[in-house]
Amino acid sequence: MKGSLGLIALSSLLLSGTAFAQEKIKVGVTATLEGTYTVLGEDGIRGFQTALNVLGKKVGDKELEFVIASTDATPDSAVRAVRKLIEQDKVQILLSPLSGDEGIAVKNFAKTHPELTFINAASGAQETTYVDPAPNFFRYNMDGAQWQVGLGKYAYDEKKYRKIATVGEDYSFIYTQVFGLVLEFCGAGGQVTNRQWVPLGTKDFASVIAALPDDVDAIYLGLGGADAVNFLNQYQQAGGKAHLMGGSIMIDQTILSSKGNAKNALVGTLAASGQADTWEDPGWQKFVKNYQDAFPPNKRFPSPSLLATNYYGSTMALILALRQVNGDLSDNQSKYKTALAKIELDAPNGKIKLDANRQAIGTNFVTEVVDDGKGALFSKVVKVIPNVNQTLGYDPAVFAKIGLPSRTVPECKKY
Repeated sequence: MKGSLGLIALSSLLLSGTAFAQEKIKVGVTATLEGTYTVLGEDGIRGFQTALNVLGKKVGDKELEFVIASTDATPDSAVRAVRKLIEQDKVQILLSPLSGDEGIAVKNFAKTHPELTFINAASGAQETTYVDPAPNFFRYNMDGAQWQVGLGKYAYDEKKYRKIATVGEDYSFIYTQVFGLVLEFCGAGGQVTNRQWVPLGTKDFASVIAALPDDVDAIYLGLGGADAVNFLNQYQQAGGKAHLMGGSIMIDQTILSSKGNAKNALVGTLAASGQADTWEDPGWQKFVKNYQDAFPPNKRFPSPSLLATNYYGSTMALILALRQVNGDLSDNQSKYKTALAKIELDAPNGKIKLDANRQAIGTNFVTEVVDDGKGALFSKVVKVIPNVNQTLGYDPAVFAKIGLPSRTVPECKKY
């Protein structure tokens, strides 16, 4: 009898050991896999998969299990997806979301689940981390205004642009992009004489194009996905010839690799972003190769989009911080959250560290769209700006008085 009890005890011990060895950490991932930004979401997931190829899906004895949910760039869809991942799929960590309005909504939702950890996937609205940040929400990509640093000054000093007009999608991320551009361009002495806003998913840009002023040196386009392609097609058909400037998602591979000739209007377009296709940094070149090797040419872009890069960096932070704490998510994931706050990433697009609001400080790139001579378009580096913080180099008190990005903020003046 004693022997039997001994065998049962040993058997229980072995089974518990096996169960421990197979313990999983569940991670929920969202991306815009429907709607205007579908192409962005698809490449975001490619960046995520590339990170898993490089880093693996194990942390010590624990397997990482990922559940992907689709959104359409609206706040409601993002919250629904995140709620489903938590309540039905029982995930412990969230990698979410992709788009700006989604980011603000998910940040606010994160406060209702302080026991969990939320890592921003790619969204870039300023308010997400700048206004009333959530202690359990971490963002390893810069915001839209940080991604415009260097552009306004370069346009004024080097291109000699003095007057520009803007066309942008009517939501928080593009407000943040235009905010960064206007602050710097007007601070250098330039004028922004006309700002037009269009709903996400706009198909007919005729009235927008007709209202563009003739007396400007350039038109800045804060558009992405299908909106950007539609505008370019219609602008070209209307005979538009103005110099163009671009926001970060206007000049990445989601647009530069689109079908048709309309994209050729972007050759020479000055822009700024958290990455540049032609950067010669070895870490960037290695990432590009890993991305290219992971997917057949007809299932990816020639070079990773900004969304792929952001998802890669966010996944990198998620896994490296888990390794630092050996997968310990006890005590409402307190050790893990501390590790995330302190981690410094040697990311493909430069070194990234977080500020007190858990917001990325990183490297920005001023770029110009070029043709590689074989019909492919790339963003060429013209200037690299390291250590860009969320107040864009302004004294925090001065920056706070400017106001939050909106259709009319900031005013075109020196602050």
